[in-house]
Amino acid sequence: MFTLLLIIHVMVCIFLIFIVLIQSGKGAELGAAFGGSSQTLFGSRGAATFFSKLTTIAAIVFMLSSLSLAVVSAKTGSVVKKTIPLKEKGSVPPAQGPAQGGGVQPSQQLPSQPTK
Repeated sequence: MFTLLLIIHVMVCIFLIFIVLIQSGKGAELGAAFGGSSQTLFGSRGAATFFSKLTTIAAIVFMLSSLSLAVVSAKTGSVVKKTIPLKEKGSVPPAQGPAQGGGVQPSQQLPSQPTK
C-alpha cells in the first residue's frame, strides 16, 4: 500500500511541476514562444482556464497523497522506537582482535636506549 501511494505521489509531483512550468506568466504568453499570438494557439480564453483547472486538480491529488502517506507511515510506527533491545547491564560483549587492552603490545614496544 505504501509503495503504491509513493509511486502515485511521485508521479503527481512530477506532473504538477510540469503543469506549473508550462503555464505562462502575466507578461508572457505561451504562443509568443512559438512565434504566434496566444489567441491563435489555444484559443482566446480556453488555455488559461484548462491549465488552471488542471493545476487545481493536480494540487488536490498531491495533497491527498501526502496526507495518505503521512497516515500510513504513522500507523507503522516510528523508526526511532524500533531499536535493538539492549542486553543486561553487566554483560559486555568481548572485544574483537588481539589487542584487548587498547595499548601497545610488548612485541610492538620500541627498545629502550641504554643510559650512559
